[in-house]
Amino acid sequence: MEPDTTTLTAEQVAQEQLAGWSFDDSGDADSIVARVETGDFVTGLALVNAIGEKAEEANHHPDIDLRYPYVEIRLSSHDAGGVTSRDVALAKVINGLSAESAL
Repeated sequence: MEPDTTTLTAEQVAQEQLAGWSFDDSGDADSIVARVETGDFVTGLALVNAIGEKAEEANHHPDIDLRYPYVEIRLSSHDAGGVTSRDVALAKVINGLSAESAL
């Protein structure tokens, strides 16, 4: 099955109510971006590893910036040139992982 390459507008993404994510239309392609405050580097690294596992399972890979004390995640479907349902789905998974890392 071919991946869905239908791009979503900022309004369509907003309807998904993705806590912590914002729509960014400033680059070459639209994306959604979240910053997760992890408090320390080790927690951030654990979150990045967890995101990496889920991203690999989904065959959809975010851009991740690991810093002390946060992780910034950017999702965009490069093959579609913007945000698709794949990005929204992975953002929801990442939100779950972020909630788990805060425990």
